[in-house]
Amino acid sequence: MSQDDQKRLAGRAAMRYVEDGMIVGVGTGSTVAHFIDALAERRADIEGAVSSSEQSSRLLKERGIPLLDLNAAGEIPLYVDGADECDGHKCLIKGGGAALTREKIVAAAARKFVCIIDPAKRVDVLGRFPLPVEVIPMARSYVAREIVKRGGQPVWRDGVVTDNGNWILDVHGLRITAPIELERDLNQIAGVVTVGLFAQRPADVVLVGAEEMR
Repeated sequence: MSQDDQKRLAGRAAMRYVEDGMIVGVGTGSTVAHFIDALAERRADIEGAVSSSEQSSRLLKERGIPLLDLNAAGEIPLYVDGADECDGHKCLIKGGGAALTREKIVAAAARKFVCIIDPAKRVDVLGRFPLPVEVIPMARSYVAREIVKRGGQPVWRDGVVTDNGNWILDVHGLRITAPIELERDLNQIAGVVTVGLFAQRPADVVLVGAEEMR
């Protein structure tokens, strides 16, 4: 089965958590695009969606799914998103699509976070995928120096501006054995908006293709 087939299976499998009348938080990326396609088939059954990116907002609008503002929605029952890596504790690296800050906000506001991935995203230890860090532009060099002190190799994702008007540093060379502690530490660096570690608030459910990860 191809990687895209696995993504499609995961996107459709997440629909089992969608209930009538729900507000659904929707993430970003190629696997989530399959979820949006499936969600569109039940758009009349849900109240609407809270989007984590301009990219997903466009897809939702194209498929006739009502867009809601998180400030008005408050706590939401369900958030569905993908990941770039997932370890055995359901801790994640996200941000390959540069939407990590809004994704983290929607995940924090959700009672249940369902992560949908293909098998290639499963790892024993996070860090093979470069860790994205969103930074205020004027702080890029300072944050990079602080990351080097911590053993990382930051690379500016040149030409990429986030939906929030910020920049991304991709940190190579990490073997993240204590993701909660690293997330906390990096978030304390002045100029960091957020880090693409989802460990303090990991996924509640991880679907690998159609199967739930135990």
